[in-house]
Amino acid sequence: MTASTSSGEAGWPCPAGLRVAVRSVLQAATPYLRAAVMALSLVVLLGITVRYTKMVDRYFIYFPDSEITRDPGDLGLEFEDVIFTASDGVALHGWFVPGPGEATTTWVWFHGNAGNISNRVDNLVEVRGRLGVNVFIFDYRGYGRSEGSASEEGTYLDGEAVVAYLRSREDVNDERLVLFGRSLGCAVAAETALRTKVSALVLESGFTSIHAMAQRHYSYLPGIGGVVQTRYDCLAKVRDVQVPVMVLHGDRDDIVSHEMGLELFEAANEPKRFYTIEGAGHNDTYLAGGPAYYDALAGFLGDISGGD
Repeated sequence: MTASTSSGEAGWPCPAGLRVAVRSVLQAATPYLRAAVMALSLVVLLGITVRYTKMVDRYFIYFPDSEITRDPGDLGLEFEDVIFTASDGVALHGWFVPGPGEATTTWVWFHGNAGNISNRVDNLVEVRGRLGVNVFIFDYRGYGRSEGSASEEGTYLDGEAVVAYLRSREDVNDERLVLFGRSLGCAVAAETALRTKVSALVLESGFTSIHAMAQRHYSYLPGIGGVVQTRYDCLAKVRDVQVPVMVLHGDRDDIVSHEMGLELFEAANEPKRFYTIEGAGHNDTYLAGGPAYYDALAGFLGDISGGD
């Protein structure tokens, strides 16, 4: 039976004798003990607030930027500005950049947790030119010109919407959709590979899960793994992916360890391949990797396309 407070609202049941005893202890306690009890109460209250308002998730996972500072046209590429809609009605923004010549593969780009698509233009130019692919890059909800605010399930809906949109285009071969995820984008791309039909999955600088990342970077905060509700469990997802997988990771990555990349590779099903980007950290993979980096990606694309 639930006890009621004097206001008539439901409260925690507490025997009258126990309430009197607790009150007596607090009244008799030293100022130091009372301060300790108050501090502990504040810590508990803060923990509850953080968990149930997803404060950590919002402020420690997503770092969106709404300003688009440049586009592929600034570097001489033709592109199409695209607005498409997720299944829950959120309008999303992206760019479709046709590949050179008669490109048949479309590289579907899931970026990391910071900035927006305009921060990836230089890399986009290199991917298109060196791999000979169409490129579709988009912003998750809450990033760039996309509406809404970011959440784990929201980003998964965004991934579904991207594939549905590309399948609706007559100039896209829907048998040649390659999902490319970087950092947080690895988990979104992996989930999209489970929810939709695609040709292959490329994971670069990916972490195993948000929980593992929280334990790695905030180990000095007891119970941090229990506070964070967002999962992005890429390790669990990649075990169920049934298309060819390539994992790439820098050997000097001090944000997401190289070992995490190896864990993702080990969990993936065959056919799969792993490539260590020598000398690369977390954010400079395509720069540090140089021509060998693109050769590795091109080799993977050649394998999944049968060499045509």
